[in-house]
Amino acid sequence: MSDLGFTRSEMMIVAAARELAGQHVCFVGVGLPNIAVNLAQRTVAPGLEMVYEAGVFGARPARLPLSIGDPTIVTGATAVVSMWELFGYYLQRGLIDVGFLGAAQIDRFGNINTTVIGDYDAPKTRLPGSGGACEIAINAREVFVIMRQSARSFVREIDFRTSPGNLGGAEQSEAIRKAGGWNGRGPTVVVTDLGIWHFDETGEMRLDFLHPGATLDEVRATIAWEPKISAGLETTPPPTAEELRLVREELDPEGIYTK
Repeated sequence: MSDLGFTRSEMMIVAAARELAGQHVCFVGVGLPNIAVNLAQRTVAPGLEMVYEAGVFGARPARLPLSIGDPTIVTGATAVVSMWELFGYYLQRGLIDVGFLGAAQIDRFGNINTTVIGDYDAPKTRLPGSGGACEIAINAREVFVIMRQSARSFVREIDFRTSPGNLGGAEQSEAIRKAGGWNGRGPTVVVTDLGIWHFDETGEMRLDFLHPGATLDEVRATIAWEPKISAGLETTPPPTAEELRLVREELDPEGIYTK
């Protein structure tokens, strides 16, 4: 806990949840996206329809799900279908507004790696892989990413492209997405424990908000390229007492995500 009265992880989760204001249908990834989206449904997006990879549409979990196979995700669901039907009839049909993903590595254009660290044939670390993340990145109308920022995760070149972002830039991405019939326009926001990044006209990340207590020196020390900083850089509004209560008492009382 910092002198500010909240942890950086709590700030990251709250900031990510706020980005979902006004959204309607969100495909939820496991881990940090899970708690952020559940917080959004309790605060800025009460009508949010949550979609889980296991085949659940319109979930209203009674508690924070531990995984996509947790039975609580079917609580109050609009529909429970097979994974094939969920991906074919909902995601690939273009009915998902936001895909909310995590990442092990990300580059300046929002391309994501969740497959391996190091060479694919002899990796230093083998990660969980894509699951449905590649299809989500291609077909959700927008992609939001939440991840902790470090020099190991914000890299100049990812070791494996699991999920496409803006590929080599906005122009290339638009051409490939159009030619491939992809529904989505790619990543629009990356929320970290230091700030909030959006994407400029070139398809590259730009820091628009710096979290309370974070510094630009920290940002530059945890990123492998010279970051674009908004001329109107703002400080992220701190979590409210109610947002912190929901995170600490209802969603993550054991501090699994927030320590």
